[in-house]
Amino acid sequence: MKNILKITALAAGVAGTTVTGAQADEVTLQTKWVAQSQFAGYYVALDKGFYEEEGLDVMILPGGPDIAPPQVLAGGGADVMIDWMPPALAAREKGLPVVNIAQPYGASGLMLTCWKDTGIESVEDFRGKTIGVWFFGNEYPFLSWMSQAGIPTDGGEEGVTVLKQGFNVDPLLQRQADCISTMTYNEYGQLLDAGVNPDELVTFLYEDQGVATLEDGLYVLEENLEDPEFVDKMVRFVRASMRGWRYAEENVDEAASIVMDNDETGAQSEAAQARMMSEVAKLTNGSTGALDVDAYQRTVDTLLAGGSDPVISKEPEGAHTSVITDQLGE
Repeated sequence: MKNILKITALAAGVAGTTVTGAQADEVTLQTKWVAQSQFAGYYVALDKGFYEEEGLDVMILPGGPDIAPPQVLAGGGADVMIDWMPPALAAREKGLPVVNIAQPYGASGLMLTCWKDTGIESVEDFRGKTIGVWFFGNEYPFLSWMSQAGIPTDGGEEGVTVLKQGFNVDPLLQRQADCISTMTYNEYGQLLDAGVNPDELVTFLYEDQGVATLEDGLYVLEENLEDPEFVDKMVRFVRASMRGWRYAEENVDEAASIVMDNDETGAQSEAAQARMMSEVAKLTNGSTGALDVDAYQRTVDTLLAGGSDPVISKEPEGAHTSVITDQLGE
């Protein structure tokens, strides 16, 4: 297995367009994390030859705890990145002109998972508790949520103590935190695998709290969208990627197997990846890749409602475009 997955298409015909005897167009994708079913659509598109059929030579760069997709994009290490919208919008406001070109994930899988025996039944019960929160840009939805709820995040009986959580469930298992951040498709399952009974837990899904923000969108640098050839490559890339997502949703076990073929960590099981794919399918199902402008605005409004320290300070301009997804059917 390789750190960088690569496939070359020398001849392909799709959607009325034929690439014959020509060198394939290169596209490099930077993911947000290591190879797992969270990104199954892209690995499936690679494995099943969907990119090849679009005349693309695609490289998938796995992410990790020390990899920031916006930095990779800014440095020219990738053509397109997968990122959550909060850090992408924050990066744009700080001067990195990233633009959302597609949104395969239509819903958020982020939630807080708490021990039921702590007495937590509602958001107000968070006061005086310790809550594990992911950082590296993933803290923004939580901080905005607490600001809207009027709950300080600097500790004390009336506030919450924020524990900088690693990308695991240890803080909850070891009782270092009353609640931790989990994804419906990943860490929650890890708790069950560790022997925790669902009846011992209470969950707060960001979608249900009205503070969900968009996750796992595709972003490029704004200046590249001025190049017609780049736009054409992205149309083909997104079209093939969405084919990959449809296939993964309909073939969960096969998709999990494909993901496992591309995982170098050795820390994952195929059963866990199949379970993850089943949950991810709930978030991507029905998506055409086009950005839902209402979900976008909800994300923006959530981030602007950060009190004295909002994630973004003003309504973004030019942060998304439909120029790619409008052409997917062509």
